Amino acid sequence: MTTLLVGPFNRVEGDLEIRLEVQDGQVSAAYANSPLFRGFERMMVGKGPLDALTITPRICGICSISQSMAAAAALADLAGVQPAPEGAKVAALLHMIENVSDHMAHFNLFFMPDYARAVYASTDWHGQVLERFTAGQGSALRRAIEARADLLHVVGMLGGKWPHTLAIQPGGVTRTPTARDLIRIGATLQAFRRYLEAETFGGKLEDFAALDSIEALEAWNGGDAALFLRVADASGTAKMGQGSGRYMSFGAYPLPDGRVFGAGTWDNGTEAPVDFSAIQEDISHAWMLGDPAHPTQGETIPDEMMREEAYSWCKAPRLAGRTFETGALARQIIVGHPLARALAAESGVRARVVGRLLELALTQIEMERLLRSIQPEERFMDQVALPADGTGVGVVEAARGALGHWISVEDGAISNYQIIAPTTWNFSPRDSAGTAGPVEAALVGAPVAEGEDTPLSVQHIVRSFDPCMVCTVH
Repeated sequence: MTTLLVGPFNRVEGDLEIRLEVQDGQVSAAYANSPLFRGFERMMVGKGPLDALTITPRICGICSISQSMAAAAALADLAGVQPAPEGAKVAALLHMIENVSDHMAHFNLFFMPDYARAVYASTDWHGQVLERFTAGQGSALRRAIEARADLLHVVGMLGGKWPHTLAIQPGGVTRTPTARDLIRIGATLQAFRRYLEAETFGGKLEDFAALDSIEALEAWNGGDAALFLRVADASGTAKMGQGSGRYMSFGAYPLPDGRVFGAGTWDNGTEAPVDFSAIQEDISHAWMLGDPAHPTQGETIPDEMMREEAYSWCKAPRLAGRTFETGALARQIIVGHPLARALAAESGVRARVVGRLLELALTQIEMERLLRSIQPEERFMDQVALPADGTGVGVVEAARGALGHWISVEDGAISNYQIIAPTTWNFSPRDSAGTAGPVEAALVGAPVAEGEDTPLSVQHIVRSFDPCMVCTVH
C-alpha cells in the first residue's frame, strides 16, 4: 500500500487536501482535510443579532446570498414572523440567480476543463473540448463568464451589489422593484435563456427538463450537455465516484405558498422528512474540542494542539447517525424528478453533473414564472422587532446543498451561532464509528495509474461534488 497526499486542488473554492491510501491500483481509503479554520461562529458571539446579516455573508464570495437567506430566516424564526410575501419572492429570485450562476460557473470553469488535459489528447473528442474548455481561452468559458455577468446585473438592481448584499432582511427586502424594473429583469432572463439554449443545452430548456430516463438522457444530442455525456462515457468517468445512495435537501426558495423545491431525505429508495432534531456534529476526527452535539448546543472551540487522531478542521455532521449527500442532484431526487430518481442509483460523477444541468433548466423556468407573479404595488418589507432572548433556525439550499444557521440570543446579544454548510456535509471527516464522509467514501475504488501522484480520477470525483471549502469550517 502507498500513501498519496493530493492538494491543494486547483479550480476549487478554498483550500482542500485529500490523503489517499492506494492498493492494487485503486484508492482503498481517503481522508478529506479542510485545512483552513475560519472562526466565523466564534466571531458572532457577543454581537447584536442583526450583525448576522452583515457578517455571515462574508463567509463566502460566491455563496453569499445563500448565507444571507439563512441568516435572515434564522432571525425571522427568532422573531416568530414571516417576511412580506412580495419580499419573499424577490429574495427567492436573488437566491435563484446566485445558485444558477454557481451551477454554470462550476460546469464551464471548474469541471469541464479537466477533460482538456493532455492525457486525453488521443481521443476523438479532445479537440472539441480544447476549443470549448481550455482554461482561460475556451469559447464556452468566455461565453459563460459574459452570460453570468449579465445575469448578476439583476442582483445589482434588486440587491444593491453582489456579493454581500444587505437587501435580504427578516421582514422581506429593502428595495421595491418598479414595473419598469420587472420588464428589464424579464429581458435579462430571456437573454440568459437564449444563452443556455444555444450553448449549454443546444435545445429548449423544457425539453431537457422533461427527460425522464437514462435512455432519454443518453439520447440528448445538443450543446455542451451532449458533449459532456459523450466525454464522460468515453473516458470512463461517468460512473466513477459512486455515493451511498442517501440524499438530503432542506428545501429551496421559500415562498408564501411553500418552497419551490421541497425538503426531505432519500435513503436508497426510502423517502422521509428531514428530522432536524436528529442532526449532530461529531468531532472525533476534527481539530475541535467539546462533545458531539446538535447545533443548538454545539460549540466551535479549535484544538490548537491538533491532536493526532484528527485530520481536518471540518466537523462531521450526521443525520440520525448517517451520512447524506447534498446538492442539486439531491434536491431533484427529493422532489421526485424522474431523471434524478433514475440517476439516484448510479450516484457517480455523471449523476452529479447532470443534476446541476437539470436544475439549471428547471430553475430558469421557475425564475421566469416567479418574476411574472411579483406585484410591484404590494409591500416588500415588514418591520420586525427581535426579542432580547430566544433561538431561531434558518435552513435553505445553497447551490451545493443543505445550509443551516442556528442562533441563540441572550440579553440582546448572540450567545451562540452555529452553521452547517453543504460542503461540511459532503466533505466531512470520519465520525466516532469510523464512517467515512460522502466524498471520502465516493473516492474508494478510484483508479490510480502507476506513478500518478495527482490522480485524474480523484480530481473528476472531487470536482463532481463542487466543493466550496471556504464555507466548510467556521
